[in-house]
Amino acid sequence: MSAGVATKSAANAEDYRLPTNVKPKHYDVTIRTDLEKLAFDGFVSVDLDVVKETSVIVLNTAHLKLGEASVYSEALKTEQIQSSSEVDTTSERVSIKFGSALPAASKARLRIGFTGELDGSMAGYYRSKWTDEGETKYYGLTQFEPTAARKAFPCWDEPLLKATFAMTMISREDTTNLSNMPAIFEEVYVPGVSSSSLRDTPDLAKFLAGLTIGDQSSDKWKITRFETTPPMSTYIVAWANGHFKYLEDSYISPLSGKKRPLRIYATKDHIHQAQFALDVKKKSLPLYEQVFEVEYPLPKLDTLVASDFDAGAMENWGLITGRTSAFLVDPEKAELRGKMNVADTQCHEVAHMWFGNITTMSWWDNLYLNEGFATLMGEVIIPSKIWPEWKMESRFINMHLVRALNQDAQLSSHPIEVECPDANKINQIFDSLSYSKAASVLRMLASYVGEDRFLKGVSIYLKKHLYANSVTRDLWDGVAESTGVDVPKVMDNWVSKMGFPVITVTESDKVITVRQDRFLSSGPAEPKDNETICQFHLTWYRTVPLQILSVNQQGQAVIDRDTVLEEREKTIPLDTSKPFKLNANTTGVYRVLYKPERLAKIASEAAKENSVFSLSDRLGLVYDTMALSTAGFTKISSALTLMEILKNEKEFLVRDSIADNLANLRGVWFEHTEIRDKLGEFGRQLFLPIVKRLGFEYSPSDSSDTVALRTLAIRMAAIGKDQEVIEELRSRFQYYIDTGDDSKIPADLVRETYGISVRYGGRKEYDAMKQIYQKPTTPTAGQAAIAAMSGVFDLELAKETLEFMKTQARDQDVVWFIGSLGSNHVTRRLMAQYFKNNYSDLYKRFEGNFTLTYLVKMSLGTLSTQQDYDETVEFFKDKDTSKYQLAYKQVLDNIKDRMTVIERSTDDVSEWLQNRQT
Repeated sequence: MSAGVATKSAANAEDYRLPTNVKPKHYDVTIRTDLEKLAFDGFVSVDLDVVKETSVIVLNTAHLKLGEASVYSEALKTEQIQSSSEVDTTSERVSIKFGSALPAASKARLRIGFTGELDGSMAGYYRSKWTDEGETKYYGLTQFEPTAARKAFPCWDEPLLKATFAMTMISREDTTNLSNMPAIFEEVYVPGVSSSSLRDTPDLAKFLAGLTIGDQSSDKWKITRFETTPPMSTYIVAWANGHFKYLEDSYISPLSGKKRPLRIYATKDHIHQAQFALDVKKKSLPLYEQVFEVEYPLPKLDTLVASDFDAGAMENWGLITGRTSAFLVDPEKAELRGKMNVADTQCHEVAHMWFGNITTMSWWDNLYLNEGFATLMGEVIIPSKIWPEWKMESRFINMHLVRALNQDAQLSSHPIEVECPDANKINQIFDSLSYSKAASVLRMLASYVGEDRFLKGVSIYLKKHLYANSVTRDLWDGVAESTGVDVPKVMDNWVSKMGFPVITVTESDKVITVRQDRFLSSGPAEPKDNETICQFHLTWYRTVPLQILSVNQQGQAVIDRDTVLEEREKTIPLDTSKPFKLNANTTGVYRVLYKPERLAKIASEAAKENSVFSLSDRLGLVYDTMALSTAGFTKISSALTLMEILKNEKEFLVRDSIADNLANLRGVWFEHTEIRDKLGEFGRQLFLPIVKRLGFEYSPSDSSDTVALRTLAIRMAAIGKDQEVIEELRSRFQYYIDTGDDSKIPADLVRETYGISVRYGGRKEYDAMKQIYQKPTTPTAGQAAIAAMSGVFDLELAKETLEFMKTQARDQDVVWFIGSLGSNHVTRRLMAQYFKNNYSDLYKRFEGNFTLTYLVKMSLGTLSTQQDYDETVEFFKDKDTSKYQLAYKQVLDNIKDRMTVIERSTDDVSEWLQNRQT
């Protein structure tokens, strides 16, 4: 544990961690899949090190029917059958008792058979559905992170308990078997006919002789055996069985010169859209090897595109899996946003091949060592080398830093490094703090010490912990070795404590004074107001790299990377007669509050054609100003004024930050029609000139910025009810309805066209959306159809959408329906009531998935009155919230924050909008 996090007591650990009297070293796992009966069975043999004498072996299992266990002791030279076994469904463990104790410091081999159902839970070994020429078909695949390997086979399902795995899969002859490693042997199994493979593996022969599923006499089966893995954690073990097609390529390792095959698998209706994801994998792997100075260790790397998937994607070693939207883009009509998403996802998962797979956190409290790094490496550092035109460093601010700060600004936040006593808590920390804040803090460290030296430290860390487990201190030691910086002193509080500072800047001649206080979205607070805040003010400070940007005699920007704020307040020499700004390039995880006069000067400089403030500086300026004003440090009217000052901004990302903040304000005042509409009109006036300049036609010669800016401008003009834009989009969709030809709908305008056409149309357009959702030509079209069906203003159609979601939507898509309905100002309350009325069904449907926490937040987190708050508390008072406790607290904070903003700022915003029009 790093400084500041209490070590868990042994007594408490026993409540949720497996006993350490035996440890697994190697698993032989045999799985037989029957896709016709949607069932599987198998057996596992585990080589064990017996650490302490014991007659009881405890391991994890869930939702499996276990056979009789046996154990062979090398020391005793005997095999015992279990004398009893007891399954605890709450802790998901089985305790197997044997008549004679296994001696300490000996080796043993445990064998257990099992059967299970291929259900639709999207966890464990589950089924996914697809349609082949009108016929419904299924395939099986695994999703084990964080604690679902135990649903597929009995195992020691904790990341610290690494072992090697040898997989054997038995399946119908016409299907494909996939696993972490390459197949080394495959043969057709004929019942009653001996073969060399069965003679060599008596356990397998015995298993096949006593099959519990399938008809041996007539069905044709095959046996596939795979190479043994390196030592690995159970959560990244993976396999799949189905009718798959694949695309193939390879890459040459820059470290060894070895050629490794790369494949992407999908069902035949999807495989034609998988080439881009395969290309991303090929481009990114050699870059990772060069950066980390560690070769990718497995003989191959596959990706499987799944039609049903709970999370976005999963980094199983050697067999990445994920949603269609995570890996598919139409080669003929590739949407830029879709391509970026695929690039992000594939690069992120490839990063895990090192962060998480080779070197693994010891326990889930260090999840950020996996996810923060994969986000930083996979969505900034590596993609920047492949697609510099996408400006990933600045895009990170919009995508991650803002999301992190928004969640961390609430009292319901949690530290990056957070205690995870059980599976209920583990599932909940796969959130923007473990991903986005962790990545932001690591990015800040990289900027402070220098990215090259930071990455060298990362390489040292990886090499010291190859195939092993690690904690935070191990990473700090690696970076300290490469930089000479006291990394724990700088970083420990950033990961071990929640929250972040607002840096208040005051100035006088030739000097500035900076002070840090905790930033809370609820507003400025005195220590006496809250015990948590009091603790922050009196005892807790960050070490803050200030990254001060100033201007030299030649008028060029210069960045001071050495000055840090280690105390509450500090005075720094600086020529305040020239432009300056803290948090250069917005690499710091904090807000900066200037006096109004300084903010006006910074805004004026930011609006210049060749400003000394970079793209990232301008992004940070917009987001800081809005966050500070909604929290009551300044007036929201000042943030709106900044947006107007930047009305000639040419960069898409700055424009996107303005659009994002306007959307948030419209969401706060969603029931104040006049303010909401005037904010929409303000957005229309800011963006319509871009529509006039760029038009509606996309060209292959367009830069990515031009493509994104055109799409954004059209969306904002439509939100602002510009009739010409609305009619243009509707006419293009009407042509599609009349002819079946969608050529008039550019890929990058699909979402906007669908949404506007349904919102301002009626039954005909709505029914067309249902058909598109049920048979989408691309993942983009499917998601756009969901957004359109959920973005309706007709409440009767909205009720129909809810019923459709309940009865016909895939489980993985429910979160998109609810998210869109919850953000639509017309349907927001309808969605909240639906959630309450159908809570039991939704809970039962998603209680084992990541989806559950998002349903709670998206259904209720956008409400904004005291009555909403009281009714939410009342609704949940008799519910077991243990699986979504963090989300529930965030919902309450969200409602309170919105109430406060409305009470504090309605007059200010209304007056600014009114004066602007007069």
